[in-house]
This record gives sequence, structure tokens and C-alpha cells, in this order.
Amino acid sequence: MTRAIKLYGMSGSGNCYKPALLMRQRGIEFQWQEVDVMGGETRSPAFIAKNPNGKVPLLELQPGEYLAESNAMLCYLAEGSDLLPSHPLTRARVMEWLFFEQYSHEPYIATVRYWVHYAGKAQQWREKIAQTMVKGYAALDVMEQRLGRSPYLACGHYTIADIALYAYTHVAHQGGYQLDRYPAVRRWLARVEAQDGYCEMAAACA
Repeated sequence: MTRAIKLYGMSGSGNCYKPALLMRQRGIEFQWQEVDVMGGETRSPAFIAKNPNGKVPLLELQPGEYLAESNAMLCYLAEGSDLLPSHPLTRARVMEWLFFEQYSHEPYIATVRYWVHYAGKAQQWREKIAQTMVKGYAALDVMEQRLGRSPYLACGHYTIADIALYAYTHVAHQGGYQLDRYPAVRRWLARVEAQDGYCEMAAACA
């Protein structure tokens, strides 16, 4: 990666924060390109030509070569490091948590955060939010159980599984989630924030 790559994203997005944080931690130079998602920029012909799915984040590896999907970016950017173990089973454990994040965590925690923090629908959609939060808390229950036995999610050290789950867990309170009953999760958040090269969302996505 000799050429500085470009990350198209939206400030405040946990999915965009994931690859940005990883690159900051690994010392990979990149250019941040803010995309006006709320203004419809991701649906413009120019952006659709880069990513037909019309979403951020989007990683431009070199002119004309793009990689979409935040967890795919984590795998690519972590290759060759301890953040993505080479042992087949340990690597599969990392993947297990990446799939969990996208299927059982992000759709409920990130979505509620968006409805409350960005869309301002806390009162208007309070019934739908309450129903969705049941599944979000179920995901946090799974994390609490695991982190009560291990300092990190996939194995005994920090990996991209932790980055993936950290991205929206650490801002879950912005959607109204209460982490008081999750002491192991809170200790894990602190461990992630103590990692070398860690930087907050606003600093990473800039």
C-alpha cells in the first residue's frame, strides 16, 4: 500500500469509523472524503459508478479499484497482522464475530441510534424503537457473556472483531441504550480505547 488510499465516508458513522480506526492504528496513510449521505450524494450517478450499492464506507485502493462493506475492509486492511490471525480456527472465530456484528448487532443498535440521534424520531417511533431495542439488548447480552470470560471477543488479544463491535457499541447510548448492566462490556470498551494508535471517531474520520 504505497499510495495513500481514499476512504469515502460519513462522519459519525460507525461503519465508516471501523476502517478509519484500523488504518490509524496500523499507520496506513489514507485520505478521508466526506460524503453527504443525508443530501443524497451516495445515490448520485458519480457515486453509483464507484459503488452500485450506493452506500458508504467505500475504500478506493487505487484509481478505479474500490472495496465496499466495512467488515470486508477490516479483513483486507488487517491482513498479515495479529489483528486477523492466520490460524484457521482463530481466524474463523474472528469471522464469527464479524458476521454476528452485521446480523445480530448493527441492525438493532446502529439503527436505533440513527432513528434517535440523527432522525429525531425518539418519540414518534418510540414503540418501534422499544421493539428493536429488545434485539439490541440481546446482542449486548451475548457480548457480556463472552467478555465475562475473555478480555477480547474472538481470542485472547485484540482483533478486528473488537474493532467491528466497538464501532457502534461505544455510541449505543446515543440511541438510548443503557450499558449499566454490562460491566464486562464497559471494561472491554476501556481496553479497546487503551490500544496503541486508538483515536476517537471524530479524529479518525477526518
